Amino acid sequence: MLVCLLSATPLTLLKLITSPPTVRIVHSGHACNVEEERHTERVYTIREGETLELTCLVTGHPRPQIRWTKTAGSVSDRFQDSSVFNETLHISKIQRHQGGRYYCKAENGLGSPAIKSIRVDVYYLDDPLVTVHQSVGEAKEQFYYERTVFLRCVANSNPPVRYSWHRGRDVLSQGSDKGVEIYEPFFTQGETKILKLKNLRPQDYANYSCIASVRNVCGISDRNIVFKLTNKTASPSIKLLVEDPIVVNPGQTVSLVCITTGGEPNPTLSWVSSSDSLPEKSVVKGGTLTLPAITSDEAGVYSCVASNNVGNPAKKSTTIVVRALKKGRFWITPDPYHNDDNIQIGREVKISCQVEATPPEELTFGWLKNGRAMRSSERMVITQTDPDISPGTTNLDIIDLKFTDFGTYTCVAALKGGGIPEISIDVNISSTTVPPNLTVPRGKSPLVVREGDTVELECLVSGKPKPIILWSRADKEAPMPDGSLQAESYDGVLRIVNVSREMTGSYRCQTSQFNGFNVKPREAVVELIVQYPPSVEPVLLEMRQGLGRPVAMNCRVLRAHPSRVLRYEWRLGNRLLHAGHFDQSDETEYTVKSLNREGWGEYTCDVINEAGAGRCTFLVTGKAYPPEFYYDTYSPLWQNRPTVYGFKLQWTQMNPNAVDRIVAYRLGIRQTGLQRWWEQEIPVDGTITKGELNTHNLTELIKPAAYEVRLTPITRFGEGDSTIRIITYSEFHCSFEEEPICMFTQDKNDDFDWTRHSAATRDTKYTPNTGPSDDRSGSKQGFYMYIETSRPRKEGEVARLVSPFFNVVPKNPYGITNPPAYCFGFFFHMYGKHIGTLNAFLRQKGQTAAEGPAWSLNGNQGDRWKQAKVSIHPTASFQVVLEGIRGPGIEGDIAIDDVTLEEGECRDLPPISKHKNTGGGAGPRSVLKSVRIWG
Repeated sequence: MLVCLLSATPLTLLKLITSPPTVRIVHSGHACNVEEERHTERVYTIREGETLELTCLVTGHPRPQIRWTKTAGSVSDRFQDSSVFNETLHISKIQRHQGGRYYCKAENGLGSPAIKSIRVDVYYLDDPLVTVHQSVGEAKEQFYYERTVFLRCVANSNPPVRYSWHRGRDVLSQGSDKGVEIYEPFFTQGETKILKLKNLRPQDYANYSCIASVRNVCGISDRNIVFKLTNKTASPSIKLLVEDPIVVNPGQTVSLVCITTGGEPNPTLSWVSSSDSLPEKSVVKGGTLTLPAITSDEAGVYSCVASNNVGNPAKKSTTIVVRALKKGRFWITPDPYHNDDNIQIGREVKISCQVEATPPEELTFGWLKNGRAMRSSERMVITQTDPDISPGTTNLDIIDLKFTDFGTYTCVAALKGGGIPEISIDVNISSTTVPPNLTVPRGKSPLVVREGDTVELECLVSGKPKPIILWSRADKEAPMPDGSLQAESYDGVLRIVNVSREMTGSYRCQTSQFNGFNVKPREAVVELIVQYPPSVEPVLLEMRQGLGRPVAMNCRVLRAHPSRVLRYEWRLGNRLLHAGHFDQSDETEYTVKSLNREGWGEYTCDVINEAGAGRCTFLVTGKAYPPEFYYDTYSPLWQNRPTVYGFKLQWTQMNPNAVDRIVAYRLGIRQTGLQRWWEQEIPVDGTITKGELNTHNLTELIKPAAYEVRLTPITRFGEGDSTIRIITYSEFHCSFEEEPICMFTQDKNDDFDWTRHSAATRDTKYTPNTGPSDDRSGSKQGFYMYIETSRPRKEGEVARLVSPFFNVVPKNPYGITNPPAYCFGFFFHMYGKHIGTLNAFLRQKGQTAAEGPAWSLNGNQGDRWKQAKVSIHPTASFQVVLEGIRGPGIEGDIAIDDVTLEEGECRDLPPISKHKNTGGGAGPRSVLKSVRIWG
């Protein structure tokens, strides 16, 4: 059950506040290491397969919008999710190609966007591969003197791999054996290591191990591979038990058999094809590749490859040819010696027939006249064109055409091997055989249609035989509606479905020389005009305005066809307000001089032409804009009771002057995971101005529950837009990771200041024996605060770091009778022979006299971080002061990190560390008040 009482105090208005965005990146995934390199580039190292999780922490008001983007690690890489619009970037099972530089960008319209980047370096190590090569020298008395063997070890890795070689159990190194050389080729340095066995000896026949290592970074263990070198070690050789080429009919099952004829170790066989991948239905079993029911698309070169990592792989190839006949075409050529496109008695006429044949050498042609076979003669000359000039073509030349030559001529194409259906092409030669002619039917050009219609462009073709008609764009180099540059039509009609405005233009219809006369193409042009309704802007615009103020709405025409006849109609709901025609302008405006309650609503402007209407819509409303929560409230929690807490809710109002004065806010709150909302109204006295910070205190929130808060502005119009945020219970914690250092300040009355630093950027040239080498978490990238005790600092000088004020909210209005307890904790690093003193003070508001330290420690505590906790009991708002006092020399740097403040007495202290104190110098002295120290 939700137990939450909302304070009844009215809204508190504070100073105007806006701030540009700031951003920093933190990680919570499986990082191996996060380092700060030069030029402030952060490097996040992660093992392949782990989870990458980066969170972008932002400040700024209004709340900045966050966007993650990536620059690839290589040119060939592509970031699949080019941007992620939330605070956390999460990649499960990260792969090597996902490494690169990731950017977090935050912007809220104030100043320049804030951008931070981090480079993600993915570490991996693949299994190594050993390849063997040999050079053969002059023949010697014994076989093993004839060869020098090179063993090359390669492994893909990041970071670069280091290799080591073993022969049996013995480690091989340069100079350990005169017969062995180990070197890295200059052009592949760091990527491979070659073992050279000179003038092969009997003892060189052994097991060789290559161990690849990345020095156990990210916990990646070493990988190794073993190669057995014998006097039988040889590169592979293979044999194909098939012919080359293999000519088959479609539908046949083809089996390609490959066998090894040599090689030690035993080679592995694989098949590849010229099309990069084997057909989906292919089956590979051992060295046999089976292609069931082969098709023409599966024809090509198939290669058997044998590899055993010795020498070069062996490769044998064969070509599969699938018989096919397709695309039978013909054309008639009148007598070329006369300038006449018609067929005439007494002149020559040539009939040509063409098909695509595979394989082309098996193609045969035959000619028939009226169904009877023909033979070549002096007047009927049958020829086959040179395959290099016009492959798959045969010609029938009829010399001195006579009436008796009229008839039907048939060209029959076949393949010698059989099994493929013949292609027959009939050509009629008669007195009615005439060249084609093209015309556009009356009323079919120009053709006016509306966008979205189906239209048919038509060209009438006459002549015998009727040729294929080719359609293309005549006015510009553009594809046809189907995406091709040319479209074929057998009836002269081009049908376009769902015609669009981009299709307006000229279309050319043209006769093809195929299946017709081989004469100059005939052509005609059809004009297509596509009408479309007006495109207008804005399509939808919300306009917020207060009562009594003017509202001007403008509707603009972007394009329309036809554009010469345009009219407009303004309406509020269904009520016509104004109508008219456009003159020379391309926009129309309607103004409400003084907005009243009846004037709120949806205004439309319809711009109309012959093809339809385009509509501008204006939603005029007095609805207030949403409030914008202020997320940068420092220490908004009050830890005043054991079971409940309070929260200071702060926000500004977006564009408060755009509508009527905001008279109240409706506040809703519910515990996350529950359904019921508790609501109350917060009255507003006076007028809220832009950027003014508003405050309301929430009390009686149950620890440690999180709550969903909804805030809605209210005007005379009614409720405006709501904003929702989550508030969570958390203790104060500061790790000094960002420049504002959690609102800590330097005391103005001390001698010098604390310094914010990280181990990655700190100069240890002059004081190497003092100060931490990393932050409390062990990261060299992380920040901490420390006092620099080098000259000109003097012994006894003081630096004080003061926390922000923490509120102690009284439960009863007459003051605090039982002061609450808080546990103040921090980590400290006090290493060096000149360490001075570190003090912690409680400073209460209104306090005049300073009390003694709540905690104090001096002297060398060793080169490690330790934690201290002290209970404090303030009776008023308070601050905590950390004071560092310089010791007798320069090796006296004192550092602090991870400062916390928790409600209640200090408890659950871990046992004191038994780690040996490695520091020297004076022994420790401490003044403790309800305090424990451990390191």
